[in-house]
Amino acid sequence: MPSAIFPASYVRFLQRMDALRSAGVLLGLDRVRKALALLGNPERGINFVQIAGTNGKGSTCAMLESILRAAGLKTALFTSPHLLRFTERLKFDGAEVDPLLLDAALDRVLATGVPLTYFEAATLVSVCLIADQGVDVAVMETGLGGRLDAVTALPAMATAITSIGADHLEILGPTLKDVAREKASIARPGIPLFLPALPLELDEVVQSVAFDASAPTSLVSMPIAGSALGGAHQQMNAAMALELARCVMGAQGKVLSSRAVDGGLAKVFWPGRLEMVEGVLLDCAHNPQGALTLAQALSKRSERPRVLVLSVVSGKDVAGFAEGVYPEVEHVVLTQCSSDRALTVKELVALLPPHASVTEAADPTLALPAAQRLAHPGGLVIVAGSIFLVGQVRAQLLGHAGDPVPTSDPVARPNAG
Repeated sequence: MPSAIFPASYVRFLQRMDALRSAGVLLGLDRVRKALALLGNPERGINFVQIAGTNGKGSTCAMLESILRAAGLKTALFTSPHLLRFTERLKFDGAEVDPLLLDAALDRVLATGVPLTYFEAATLVSVCLIADQGVDVAVMETGLGGRLDAVTALPAMATAITSIGADHLEILGPTLKDVAREKASIARPGIPLFLPALPLELDEVVQSVAFDASAPTSLVSMPIAGSALGGAHQQMNAAMALELARCVMGAQGKVLSSRAVDGGLAKVFWPGRLEMVEGVLLDCAHNPQGALTLAQALSKRSERPRVLVLSVVSGKDVAGFAEGVYPEVEHVVLTQCSSDRALTVKELVALLPPHASVTEAADPTLALPAAQRLAHPGGLVIVAGSIFLVGQVRAQLLGHAGDPVPTSDPVARPNAG
């Protein structure tokens, strides 16, 4: 799609959002709460569900929204980051938000005069539009951590944590217990917090935070099959989505039917997560935990040889990711995605453990055909390591155009909140 089809107001919106990236990432709730008050508290009266987690939170959000929509509710879904278009971040009843609505909503947000970060502005724009639409429930994915994330400034009728892993340790850590504490701090008084089975030392931290917040906890441990999303790990995400859906429906005095559950899970769409596109396996795994999940999925496949196209952004555990997935691939093609945070191929080589077969192709548009040549015939190309790379390659495979002003969440840096 040529960029000319994008409305002028949407281009202006993207330009203004891109300018907000200079503020970086400043975790904290005060700015968002102040802006909400100046906006007239549009969040009041909205049924929000907040989901946090190192891995799996986006998939769980997508499954929950799909189930609730199948049950007849009017839904909103807020996620981040996006693959190609900013409009992917906010969906109403499964459809991307109308780009014509965004610039006016940003006008309202910026008129508060509160200095906001990129993610804070994105969250507030979405809340304003959700309030305008009058949905039954809004499913909100936490951006980073939990305690100081912009989404946590909103009320919630239910909360959940999908997983706790070693990502963003420089901000949320330095230990996994610190990460657990940050994520558990989405707990609210009297609001149920749904949890997966966690290692004892992390569970103790989460339960302590929940107790101090007077939030009841509920363990989700029985996997649910039937999701359209690939990978055995999605069975636990589906179980989490199911329990959250029961909670939402129950709060509205309704019963969740098995038909809605089955239909919602069967129709859920969450691109770039073990997704096959034109014979290429796309997966947004970008940390050691995600690499192990990807490796598990690859171990069940028969295609050989397997060729990994890899790009990683700065701040990630490059070696840990490679150690998880390298045993399942015969060749690696190193590249550099379009993100301004992407490591160069030279930087990747310095950080990665050795592999028997490595090809360097700095341009992803050349890396993909190089990988396809290595995999032919009968092999499999896997694209992973960065959501930005997956979005870029997915667009290349499908012939889709991204935003005319590419923009994304800025790099996160440690701060005091």
